[in-house]
Amino acid sequence: MGKTQAWVERYGGEAAVSAAQAAQDAEIVVSCVGTDDDLEAVTIGRDGAFRTLRAGSLFIDHTTVSARIARQLAVEADSRGLHFVDAPVSGGQSGAEAGKLSVMCGGTEPAVEAAELVMQAYAARIVHCGPAGAGQTTKMVNQICIAGVLEGLSEGLRFAQAAGLDVGKVHEAVSGGAAQSWQMDNRWQSMSEGQFDFGFAIEWMRKDLGLALDEARSIGATLPVTALVDQYYAEVVAMGGSRQDTSALVRRLRKP
Repeated sequence: MGKTQAWVERYGGEAAVSAAQAAQDAEIVVSCVGTDDDLEAVTIGRDGAFRTLRAGSLFIDHTTVSARIARQLAVEADSRGLHFVDAPVSGGQSGAEAGKLSVMCGGTEPAVEAAELVMQAYAARIVHCGPAGAGQTTKMVNQICIAGVLEGLSEGLRFAQAAGLDVGKVHEAVSGGAAQSWQMDNRWQSMSEGQFDFGFAIEWMRKDLGLALDEARSIGATLPVTALVDQYYAEVVAMGGSRQDTSALVRRLRKP
């Protein structure tokens, strides 16, 4: 309840002791928790929101979870006359505060259309990716791509340092061409300075990569680079970096 009370004190509103109580008179509920188990607890658990939401209400979930539970909750919601949208996001805390998140949605057309009216308040891009679970599998693609980019960026940075190059000049030279990426533009300098307190924690990235690897096994896809980077992150965790942001991947490469 500590975070709940702090929110009420800063922004107003009312605190509730459970998701069921919070959803009692709501037409729209938005959630963002941690894991499949957390999401199950706040939806269909003993004190979950699905138990008190009225038929016709909308539940939007921004948690990054498995596609399996997203599909399960869509079925559960439908059986209760509710609308459910799995809508994981990309952009982090800064994106949310600036209203520039990218949202990947799975669900029915009417449910996603209704959800867009709410999400426009904090998102710059909202894409309906397909039926229930499609938002989650699209988020897996997002994390797969980030993992590969960060490993390449880490190796490139350490190579530049070993070669005795001015890393600022290197960034200026290569960021205007095909090597450019959001990670390069926003993390190159902090990585070179050994600063890793700028966003999404490695422990959460490993959770997300685990979801992607599990899904890949179930659909027959192969993710060799993703699996390798996941193990590299395990090395950084062993170095005490579980709460550092994902760019701390560079720590496992010796600095010249």
